[in-house]
Amino acid sequence: MEKRSSPVSTGNIWAARLAKIWDWMAGEGIALVMLEDAEGRRDQNIQWLTGHPNDALLFLSLDRKAVLVAWDINLAKLYASQSPVIIAAYNDFDRMPRKALAAAAQKLDIPPGSKIEIPSVTPYPDFLDYVGELTNFDILCRQKGASSELRKFRAIKDEEEIAVTRKAAGLTNELIDMLEDNVRSGKIKTEADAALLIELEARRRGCEGTSFTTLAAGPQRSFAIHAFPSWTCSEFGGQGLSILDFGIKLNGYCTDVTLTFARGLNPKQEKLVNLVEKAWKLALSMAHNGTPAKEVAAAVDNLFSKSKKQMPHGLGHGIGLQEHEYPVLRNSSGAASGGHEWVLEKGMIFTIEPGLYDPLLGGCRLENDILMTETGSEVLTSSRIVRL
Repeated sequence: MEKRSSPVSTGNIWAARLAKIWDWMAGEGIALVMLEDAEGRRDQNIQWLTGHPNDALLFLSLDRKAVLVAWDINLAKLYASQSPVIIAAYNDFDRMPRKALAAAAQKLDIPPGSKIEIPSVTPYPDFLDYVGELTNFDILCRQKGASSELRKFRAIKDEEEIAVTRKAAGLTNELIDMLEDNVRSGKIKTEADAALLIELEARRRGCEGTSFTTLAAGPQRSFAIHAFPSWTCSEFGGQGLSILDFGIKLNGYCTDVTLTFARGLNPKQEKLVNLVEKAWKLALSMAHNGTPAKEVAAAVDNLFSKSKKQMPHGLGHGIGLQEHEYPVLRNSSGAASGGHEWVLEKGMIFTIEPGLYDPLLGGCRLENDILMTETGSEVLTSSRIVRL
């Protein structure tokens, strides 16, 4: 098993990422930004900026200083050692974010009356506590703040991120081939067989595990977009349509693919599968630099509409440190898009995943991970419709 390391190793990468948010802070006139990653309030922006994987506070000052307050100081020294941050222990502040923020404001010489932004997901009672604790500052808590901007920055992957994702995609492809072989040979008989094979083989290859709970739905349950429970001991790969949606996580970075296994289909099921395959090829053919993501999604929706079908979810989404990131490929603007009209650009990594679901016929979804390059779209993963 290979040794796991932090996602990127070049010091200039961390400095370049931090520079983006510091430039944004200057434009907004914000003296100090606080980010928090904790149970129930995960924020991968801290990992993206420092390399530290979880459970920490990060304070960024307008004069371009950064303080990482980590619950596990030893882990922080290992993973954030190459980023330009000062590392402190969370226990020094009684594990209370307000105390840590007050101390950071003092240590970083934040002038009284300055704007300090706290995480947008901060509950209102906690916000009032921050205001009460830091009476000399203007405390901001807003949806379109630093965390939102950082998520937009993360939509464009740098060379190090692309390299890690390529490697993760290669391992994912190995699992896809193994899954097909095992279903064909009869070694995989149940949803549990498929899900457990993915977990075991991903870890054998040096991954942290799966990037989300594997969704395995046999012919009796594939009508659901995301079957509940995620997997059972029911039959998988039998007559009809079976869906397998999974991803792996390598050095923090996720893949996300969906295969459909088809056996002994009737004409209506065959039509459903062919339509999904046609939609996937159409979307890929339109995925070019400068193309609005909304246009790609609209073309697929129109294709389905002509056959009196409707896809009950978006066409795709970005992947990275999270399994769902920007950009969003959807035929509408809204909360899922961050209120942003996304245009496909070089460096974006996203899924294309058309799907159709019928309570009587079952469901079919085909999902692969796509990298936008200078010359167009590159398919990183090899998910497919497996006809048995």
